[in-house]
Amino acid sequence: MSATSSSRTSAEIASQPAVWRRAALALPHHATVLPRRGERVAVVGCGTSWFMAQSYAVLRESGGHGETDAYAASEFPYGRHYDRVLAITRSGTTTEVLDLLRRVKGTVVTGAVTADPASPVNQAADAVAVLDFADEESVVQTRFATANLALLRAHLEAEGALPAGVRTLDAAVRDAEQALTRPLDAAVRDAEQVTFLGSGWTCGLALEAALKMREAAGAWTEAYPAMEYRHGPISIAGPGRITWAFGELPDGLADDIARVGGTLVAGSTATPSGLDPLADLVRAQRLAVACAEARGYDPDRPRNLTRSVVLQDGHA
Repeated sequence: MSATSSSRTSAEIASQPAVWRRAALALPHHATVLPRRGERVAVVGCGTSWFMAQSYAVLRESGGHGETDAYAASEFPYGRHYDRVLAITRSGTTTEVLDLLRRVKGTVVTGAVTADPASPVNQAADAVAVLDFADEESVVQTRFATANLALLRAHLEAEGALPAGVRTLDAAVRDAEQALTRPLDAAVRDAEQVTFLGSGWTCGLALEAALKMREAAGAWTEAYPAMEYRHGPISIAGPGRITWAFGELPDGLADDIARVGGTLVAGSTATPSGLDPLADLVRAQRLAVACAEARGYDPDRPRNLTRSVVLQDGHA
């Protein structure tokens, strides 16, 4: 986010610390929507919501709260048994999500997290959590997505199921406040290409960061599990190209990146000086806006995108 940015997207990015706090305060109102300890859960979504589902699935299962899988709504395995299906959908109108919920209705408990209290998902799911305070005017999702993960992290924390090494949401909020003011290095802003890496629950964040760069700035970005980077993707690393790591970096990888002339960005680590990975995603969002504006694009009106994908008779 440049210092002079007046985009609506920039304002929504800047609101995230307050929005995360509000999501945590809303937790007691959503007990019927969120998974219970021991349930076998599938979390579904499309695009950004799918990536948040992936991060939550790893957090929940590794925290011992219950077996959890994440799927793109269009790829849900209908022959597999779950105790609960939880859908994430900002608009509540996404065709694939609604089709899934209607198809499984009556056979499994369903819930949804949405931003719109009047959208069709409110009838399609058994119970709905409405985070209308996190809704956005922008096409590109930022605060609604992270508010979902904030709510779900707060739930795991309240249940004593936050995995070891993952910070409390209150600490993540404080880190996000820092992420809004930390300058973005010129080498990062001007990079020809960015590859985002994650491990465990931060793989979903890496995928989301890359998506933000593509959506807002039309940039060449990729994302991989950190241990997979040496299995081919490092071939594109080099001068003028960035490798951005969410969380801990595998031993020796920093040296490998330096050896080929790439630049490493490691803003989220387990050390006291590092940011919570969700807070580091805020920095990546800011980078997406800065790159968009540097290229003459309007981050509030990205090319080829609409706020929700609604299909008619199987076609867009």
